[in-house]
Amino acid sequence: MTAKNVKIITAGGMVTLRGPVKSAEEKTKIDQLARAAAPGAQIDNQLEIKESK
Repeated sequence: MTAKNVKIITAGGMVTLRGPVKSAEEKTKIDQLARAAAPGAQIDNQLEIKESK
C-alpha cells in the first residue's frame, strides 16, 4: 500500500482524507476504512492517485 503519507483531518463531524495513493482500489479501500472508523461522519475524499514511474 502506497498510502503511507495520507493525512486524516477531523473537524466538526467532517473527515478529510488527503495525500497520494497508488490506485483507485487503494483510494476506495481507505475511504471504506474511514467510513467504518467514523460512522455518521461526512467524508471528504481528496486522495490523489499517483502513477508509479
